[in-house]
Amino acid sequence: MTQTSEAAAPVQAPPARRRRVHRAWFVAAVTFVTIIGAAAFRSLPGLLIDPLHQEFGWSRGTIGAAVSINLALYGLTAPFAAALMDRFGIRRVVAVALTVIAVGSGLTVWMTAAWQLLLCWGLLVGLGSGSMALAFAATVTGRWFTERRGLVSGILTAASASGQLIFLPVLSWMVEAHDWRPAAVTVALAALAVVPFVWLLLRDHPADVGLKPYGAKEFVPKPAPVTGAARRTLSVLASAVRTGPFWLLAGTFAICGASTNGLIQTHFVPAAHDHGMPVTAAASLLAVIGVFDVVGTIASGWFTDRFEPRRLLAVYYALRGVSLLFLPMLLGPSVHPPMLFFIVFYGLDWVATVPPTLALCRAHYGEDSAIVFGWVLASHQVGAALVAFLGGVARDVFGSYNIVWYTSGTLCAAAALMALVIRRSPAPVPVLP
Repeated sequence: MTQTSEAAAPVQAPPARRRRVHRAWFVAAVTFVTIIGAAAFRSLPGLLIDPLHQEFGWSRGTIGAAVSINLALYGLTAPFAAALMDRFGIRRVVAVALTVIAVGSGLTVWMTAAWQLLLCWGLLVGLGSGSMALAFAATVTGRWFTERRGLVSGILTAASASGQLIFLPVLSWMVEAHDWRPAAVTVALAALAVVPFVWLLLRDHPADVGLKPYGAKEFVPKPAPVTGAARRTLSVLASAVRTGPFWLLAGTFAICGASTNGLIQTHFVPAAHDHGMPVTAAASLLAVIGVFDVVGTIASGWFTDRFEPRRLLAVYYALRGVSLLFLPMLLGPSVHPPMLFFIVFYGLDWVATVPPTLALCRAHYGEDSAIVFGWVLASHQVGAALVAFLGGVARDVFGSYNIVWYTSGTLCAAAALMALVIRRSPAPVPVLP
C-alpha cells in the first residue's frame, strides 16, 4: 500500500490588524480647533483700551470695568455650563456659546456709549466665553479619556494660547492700520466659523459611537441626562466649600487669573506703550508668550501625569512671582534680550497651572470634578476681573502700572505657599512609568 505524501504548504500568519487611532483623539482635536477659533475674543481686550480711550474719551477704569465683567462671567458661567453639558450635551452648549460670542462681538461696532460696551463685550461675550471655558476641556477629557488625562488637559489648555498666537498679530495690525471695528468683526466671524465643526464632528460621549473611553478596561454606558443643572451646580458648590482643598485651589487659581488674564493679557500692551513701545511690537510679544505657553502647558500636562501636582503648582507660582517683580525694570521703547527672556519665561508658565489644578480637582472630587473645577475657574476669573479693573484704576491714579506688577508678584509668592498646604488626595493621582 503506497502512501502519497504532499509537501505541506507553509502556514501563513493572519495579517496583522492595523491599529486604529482611538476616536477620543479626534474628539480632542475638534475640541482643540474649537478653542482656537474661540480664542480670538481672548486676544482683543488689551488691544482695545487705547483706541476706545482715544475715540470715546472713556477712562481706562471704565474700559477695564467692561473687561472685568467679561472675565468674571467667563469664570462664573463655567460651572453652570459644565452642568448644562451633562443635561443637553457638549455639542449644543458649545454651538450656542459660540453664537452668543459672535453676536456680542459683532454688536460692538455700533456702540456709542460705555454701557453698550459693558453689555456687548462684558455681558454677552462674557456669558458665551464662560460656556467655552476650561470646564469644556475638563468635560471632554473626563468623558473620553481615562489615560493620558494630564497630557490631554495640557494640550487643550494650550489651544487658547495657540489661538492667541494666530489672532493677536493680525488683530493688532487691524487695530493700528484700519481701526478697532474690523478686528471686532473678525472675532465674530472666527467664532461663527467654528460652529459647523462642533455640530458635525464633536460627540458628547464615547458610548455615542460604541467605544470605550481611551485607556478604559470596560465599556462605559452614556449616563442619562442630568436634570436640574443649576441645582446640581449649586449643590456641588455647597459640598465643596466644606472642604479645605477647595478654598486653597480657588485661592491659588484666583491669583493665577490675576497675574495672567487680568494683568498681562489686559494691561501689558498699554503698559509697554506707556514706555514708548509700538502697539504692534507689544502685541507681538504677547503672541510670543502664546508660542511658549503651548510648550509649557503641554509639558505641564506631561509632568502632571508623573509628579505630585501640589509641588508643581508651588514651583510654577514661585517662578511667576519672581518674574513679575523684575518686569518694571525691563519695560522700554524697544525689545531687548532681557525682555525676550521674560516673555519666554512667562510664556512657559502662563497656564501651566491648569493641568495640576485639574488633576487635584479630579483626585479630590471624583465625578463632580468638572463642576468643582468650574467653580475654581470662577475664582480664577474673579481674580482676573479685579486686576483688570484695579490695574486700569491704578494707571489712572498713579500714572504707571508699577504698583500692580509688584503686588501681583507678591501674591504669586503667597499662592506658592498655599499650594504646598493642600493636603494629599485621598486617592493617589495616577503616575505613568
